Amino acid sequence: MTKGANVGLATLSEDVGSVMVSLGWSSTTGEGDADVSVLLLDGDGKVRSDVDFCFYNNPVAGNGSVQLLGKTPTADGSEDRISFDLDAVPQEIEKVVVAASRYAGSRFGDLDDLRLTLADSAGDGLVRFAVEGADEVSAVIFGELYRRSGEWKFRAVGQGYASGLAGLATDYGVDIDDDATEESPEAGPEAGPEPEPEAPDQPAAAGEAVPEPPAVVPAQSRGVRETAPAAPQAPAASRTPAVPEPGDPDPDLGPAPVPKPARRRPRTAKKKVTLPRTAKKSLADNDTWRSARLFPVSALKSDRERETRATSVVLSVMAQVPEFGRRLTAGFGAPAGRMETFTEVTLPHGESPRRPDGVVRVERAGKLWTALVETKTNGNALKPDQVQAYMDIAARRGYEAVITLSNDVALEGSPLVDVRIDRRRKHKVALWHLSWAEVVHQAQMLIRHEGVGNAAHAWLLQELLQYLQHENSGCHGFQNMGAAWVPVRRGIDDETLCQGDARALEVIENWERLVRQVCLRLGGELGQKVLPVQRARRGSDPSARRAELADHLCEQGRLGAEIRIEGTPGVLAITADLRTGKLRTSIEVPAVEPGYPLSRVKRLVRRLSEAPADLHIETLVDGQGVGPRGTLERLRPEPADILPKDGAQITGFRLSLFKGMGSGRGSAETGFIRSVDEAVDRFHAQVVAHVEAPAV
Repeated sequence: MTKGANVGLATLSEDVGSVMVSLGWSSTTGEGDADVSVLLLDGDGKVRSDVDFCFYNNPVAGNGSVQLLGKTPTADGSEDRISFDLDAVPQEIEKVVVAASRYAGSRFGDLDDLRLTLADSAGDGLVRFAVEGADEVSAVIFGELYRRSGEWKFRAVGQGYASGLAGLATDYGVDIDDDATEESPEAGPEAGPEPEPEAPDQPAAAGEAVPEPPAVVPAQSRGVRETAPAAPQAPAASRTPAVPEPGDPDPDLGPAPVPKPARRRPRTAKKKVTLPRTAKKSLADNDTWRSARLFPVSALKSDRERETRATSVVLSVMAQVPEFGRRLTAGFGAPAGRMETFTEVTLPHGESPRRPDGVVRVERAGKLWTALVETKTNGNALKPDQVQAYMDIAARRGYEAVITLSNDVALEGSPLVDVRIDRRRKHKVALWHLSWAEVVHQAQMLIRHEGVGNAAHAWLLQELLQYLQHENSGCHGFQNMGAAWVPVRRGIDDETLCQGDARALEVIENWERLVRQVCLRLGGELGQKVLPVQRARRGSDPSARRAELADHLCEQGRLGAEIRIEGTPGVLAITADLRTGKLRTSIEVPAVEPGYPLSRVKRLVRRLSEAPADLHIETLVDGQGVGPRGTLERLRPEPADILPKDGAQITGFRLSLFKGMGSGRGSAETGFIRSVDEAVDRFHAQVVAHVEAPAV
């Protein structure tokens, strides 16, 4: 594409519900680099708040619809990848700006081959845009994704900012930390006239220069904070008018040329290494032989040995596989840079020195980011006094974070460990939690789906995965519904459980942890984004929401959750009825295909030819809720049985499977956690995988 051109994504591919945008560059010295940032803008062209500014200290935005995946080395430079789940972008967001910035006085003129590429969810390249003329600027808007008539389009922008990240972010409404400055006061936007404001999507008149943002109060371009004082807002006239749509008439130039859709071509970039789905035939004489492993688990006999081994294994692989280390630390505010990891480090703390399980250090542009690591395995709980001591040590030594790693899953608004923070300290330390299930998920995504730089890295991740999934490693994720599970289940059976019971709230919290772990496990196996759906008002208190769900559990005796799987036509609902002891997994499929009602039903039955015979199908009727229903076994010879008798309009179908619920609180063969995992896996493999997503 050329600068100013735009194109609808749906005209290039059918798989654009999620796309991958890559920003790349090269350097003659091999040391040049830049930071990627993404801004989510509303209808006014501004961010709703600073959390809509996605950058290295905030790598996830838009409810998870935008994720910075970090840097990938190329033959002559590096490439930053950004994942966009366009179907999940909040409806208030009208435009997504993709930019990059340099720091410490560097300019983009020191880099070569500035480029943006866009690929669909299948990995096929759709768009390539080469940015030129960015020699004297320290920030560049490469392109933007925007909605037009319900469709996502891409525009090649290529606009530079001499004022760097601070000027770019301020222009779109982000508050900038201006208490420390590094850039020159004379820094400003590219030279050029400042025209009158124009309406969005209107072309500039012939001979006019595209306006650039005005100079702003100099700021520390790498110091964006949510709580910083607001910087002066740029005037409305400084906002850059959008480039015209293809085909829009211009009074002086005539119709703008319409770019042709990009042709699909073979991918010529170096292919990343992923492991084959089927293992090679073993050379062993018999099945009793076991493959030699880099990380053996047979000698582990105590919890202390498991913690020490697990910490060393994970931290060493993080340091040796940059993609993996970056994926685990990006969400904690760590920069992208050279990483080193350490174990059993002794740090002074009063009269008794402390020995955290590990230390992670990342060096970027001469600055160090440091985090202490505290690890627990085999279901052991974190000790508040230990974590508090590490927080105090980190604050005194100027470290940035303390990371806890255990089988438990942290919930929003409900920390696993309550720590005391000294507000008098100028240096603040962040406390983060990581579940072993998330570590496994990230390893699966890299070696099975997205790929890593070379075969050695893939082999290291495979060995790590083998270790974490071994029954003796103690790194199995959330495996216990808690001590309240059995009393709550019995209280529901004999109708003695009352609203406000603290045990019901504990069950709700553990149910949410289990659902989050199901999403991580299923997403790692499928290579797709799987997220829990929260039916709550934006900004609502998570504790109040869980208390309300606990009251519903006491009243109705049911646990419910919804998860959204990328590429499927609806959300997968899970219902655990504690009164009947049954699990229900279901999905609603919209009836969007043309044709007569009977033809729609027949097409659905043909799609489900491999589904279980006991699959329940319910007809969803406009204005009436649920219509006729029946099992797939009965509907195969008589599909007309689920047609509404009064000729009402069919809006969709609900597909459901039922399964017995485990009674135990753990993950054993008869445990509740095992039954939920099996129910979700069976429903996805035998039902959801055969239901096609509706065409765009």
